[in-house]
Amino acid sequence: MYVDSVFSHHSALPPLAKSASLSTTPRSPQNAVAHTSAMRKPSLRPLQVTHRFSASCELRTCRTRELSNAMATEAPSNANEHCVGPQSEQAGKADGCAGCPNQSLCASGAARQPDPAVSDVKQRLAGVKHKLLVLSGKGGVGKSTVACQLAFALAGRGFQVGLLDVDITGPSVPRMLGLLGQEVHQSAAGWSPVYVDDNLGVMSIGFMLPNADDAIIWRGPKKSGIIKQFLVDVQWGELDYLIIDTPPGTSDEHISIVQYMKEADLDGAVVVTTPQEVALSDVRKELNFCRKTNINVLGVVENMSGVQRPLSDVKFVAADGNDHTAAFMKEKAPELLQHSVQMEVFPAANGGGEAMAKKFNVPFLGRLPLDNKMTGACEEGVSFLEEYPDSVAAPAFRKIVQGMLFAIALVLLERELLTSSCVLKILLRR
Repeated sequence: MYVDSVFSHHSALPPLAKSASLSTTPRSPQNAVAHTSAMRKPSLRPLQVTHRFSASCELRTCRTRELSNAMATEAPSNANEHCVGPQSEQAGKADGCAGCPNQSLCASGAARQPDPAVSDVKQRLAGVKHKLLVLSGKGGVGKSTVACQLAFALAGRGFQVGLLDVDITGPSVPRMLGLLGQEVHQSAAGWSPVYVDDNLGVMSIGFMLPNADDAIIWRGPKKSGIIKQFLVDVQWGELDYLIIDTPPGTSDEHISIVQYMKEADLDGAVVVTTPQEVALSDVRKELNFCRKTNINVLGVVENMSGVQRPLSDVKFVAADGNDHTAAFMKEKAPELLQHSVQMEVFPAANGGGEAMAKKFNVPFLGRLPLDNKMTGACEEGVSFLEEYPDSVAAPAFRKIVQGMLFAIALVLLERELLTSSCVLKILLRR
């Protein structure tokens, strides 16, 4: 378990040397090994009890600074748990500021100044054409599944893709991409992503944990620090798409991402929900968050939208416990076994995700049915569309990918950064 109180004892990682130019050639798992001798791994090796993390996770931007320092841009070490940061317009005024020893200084605006990390992020991501968030208001709706399989799908079309996991306390991306046990390496140019393939790189704090089951218990400022380091120090090179998988809700991680990327031309967000009201009520809050922070919503995906299976996979159980029906159909009407059966799993409250998207005037990308082949692909860390192209959910997911690409193209058209002929090239790239 990694508790953030240990950070008061650690020495920060020395600043990374900034190279004049960034490498634009992605490294595969094979050719990355050849560069290991010139790189050093960010150390997150086991230590003793509560001080394990203090000496091993030397993350330089997690170093706290006192607010009295005029150059402070991060929350100070003695700030309240839900500190909004000295740069926020609500600094010293928010409910979470009550009782903080820095409240009066924050409220005066004396510590408010431009955060240099914003321009650093813009410079680092200058070679990334498209940047998008994957959001969900509710945990367990399949957000990371959509993010990972979206990355696989885009890479399968020949795009250069990066996937950044900023779910600091629940990083599931390494498992879903088959990268458990992989490690991050570091050079003078920054941290090198872990590569699934030559055109699909990944970064997650999960690569830095000695044990995949270790827990990280950090307050907001520490999470903000590692997110900043991911954005500033990871050497992505030239990418077509950078997908950022976020935790559920509207937490400190989301605020940090929006703050640091406000000059990095974020294309927008894909919002994932399930049909029932318990999820929709939280996702509506997520859509309001996007509206308040000026994040363009590329579309809503309704995941777990019923279950669809070939009739040949269905087991019919009679009162005596035997399955006579399937045998009878196979003998008397085998053509019926070529059909699929579909049924509702979660009740679609008030029209489900599609009605919600219409209410908020954002695109609805489609419904994704439950499919054990997709679940299996995530467990195995493989591409669902490549391994199971004929699975029942494959057509729905292809439609979702195409709809997202179309939404991004429309955003660029509105910004007058793309011509209609370029839009067609993007949409026809399969």
